[in-house]
Amino acid sequence: MSTDVNIPQRSAFTALVVAMRPRQWAKNVLVFAAPLAAGSLFEPSVLWPSIGAFVAFCLISSATYLLNDVRDVASDRDHPTKRARPIAAGQLAPGVAIAAAGVLAIAALALSFWISLALAGVIVAYAVFTIAYSLFLKHEPVIELALLAMGFLLRAIAGGAASDLPISQWFLIVAGFGSLFMAAGKRYSELHRTLEETADGAHTPSSHTRRSLDGYTLGYLRFVWATAAAVTITGYCLWAFDVAATPASFPWAEWSVLPFVLAILRYGVVVDRGEAEAPEDAALGDKVLLALGLIWLVLFGLGASGV
Repeated sequence: MSTDVNIPQRSAFTALVVAMRPRQWAKNVLVFAAPLAAGSLFEPSVLWPSIGAFVAFCLISSATYLLNDVRDVASDRDHPTKRARPIAAGQLAPGVAIAAAGVLAIAALALSFWISLALAGVIVAYAVFTIAYSLFLKHEPVIELALLAMGFLLRAIAGGAASDLPISQWFLIVAGFGSLFMAAGKRYSELHRTLEETADGAHTPSSHTRRSLDGYTLGYLRFVWATAAAVTITGYCLWAFDVAATPASFPWAEWSVLPFVLAILRYGVVVDRGEAEAPEDAALGDKVLLALGLIWLVLFGLGASGV
């Protein structure tokens, strides 16, 4: 069954805003992960730099989205849903998109340098990895998967970099393999959709397919996201008991393992259905997953704060 969409009418300003993909800014809340893990998120000296890091990531990620859409304009026009993107639809001129990307990138770098040199390094690394991905490596299996995961990981460590907080080895393990879990789940869902469309006769096998997907099978991607999920859960359990060493009135951190594991398993259901192509939409669209996330946030936050 075809998934072609109608292209809405947009003004030039609306087209620019849509091309910046503000819906995907939800992924940037990961910048609060390190300060939360350290139990310092709500300290003013940590909270404000973290908010600044969030804004900087919104700016730099939108800049890279604009550049990516200019780069992929021809293939997007042949895609059933991406053809509605403003540049592919002819509603935003490539030159305007490139100029806007430059302004956003400069603003992101200026803000991050003002906050801290370490945060600026994270922003620069994200820009370099993302541009390399868009220009050269997005069609290379495994390499592109690692770069996609790196994007999530850099977001996760940005808050700590902004506030000069030490980042534990457990945090890096959980954030790193959690990022790989989401990245592999995203690719699994894309390949799942493509194979279903081909089976339904809606498209030819090569139509609307990310070239890197030709190097994967559903079995391989299932192996990757299942392995990453297992390591993430194991790493988190060890981390939670390490956090529990902080004196507290109740074993909050230990209890946070339950909603965390359930959330991973719940997201695994979404991935297995092939519905995790947009991780931010998959997470925000599942009320049970959101509830588990909120419960985990409260329990872990209390444990990390030593309440």
